[in-house]
Amino acid sequence: MRVLIVEDDARIAADIAEVLQASGFRAELAADGEEAWFRGGTEDYDVIVLDLGLPRLDGLTVLRRWRGEGVTAPVLVLSARGTWIERVEGIDAGADDYLPKPFEMAELVARARALVRRSAGHPATLERAGPLALDLGRMSATLDGRPVSLTPLEFRLVSHLALHRGRPVPPTELLERLYGDDDSRDSNAVEAVVARLRRKLGPNVIETRRGFGYLLADP
Repeated sequence: MRVLIVEDDARIAADIAEVLQASGFRAELAADGEEAWFRGGTEDYDVIVLDLGLPRLDGLTVLRRWRGEGVTAPVLVLSARGTWIERVEGIDAGADDYLPKPFEMAELVARARALVRRSAGHPATLERAGPLALDLGRMSATLDGRPVSLTPLEFRLVSHLALHRGRPVPPTELLERLYGDDDSRDSNAVEAVVARLRRKLGPNVIETRRGFGYLLADP
């Protein structure tokens, strides 16, 4: 799951990124409205966390531009003020959810996950693929009812496949979801993660469609 964090306070942005990455997201940062507008309009994100008090271009203007340009990624708005008038303005501009500062990180993670599930058409936190069950809320997996230990990278990959059941996911898309901007984007990295998952989950849980990508096998 790929998230864009738009926050001009470097400490807050780093804290949010750390928590979301520990929860299975691939976090990217934008520190001002101009950068956020460009990245949100040219990149594909599963969810965007948007602060309203931004330099160069305020958050509401960025959000209105995104929606006017057809950007459909769910947006969780953050604001230090949190008045009801501002909340209405945010919703009118196209926000999907609103979280006033200060907030608990656990609530931010829960709301971000809920927005991703809702936008993908998966309101439940539990995803199943034959003997495999993924709890997207707890970031845990079971196979035939027995717990399976997955690294955050492995969980990101298999959960992305679960949220896009029924279609092969190309390696380029998986690379975008798994790795940060400064990480290697070698397609062999995806193959390595898939190989580890097959060793843990069994060889038939993840299928390869040559020339198309990977998908979870039908039960």
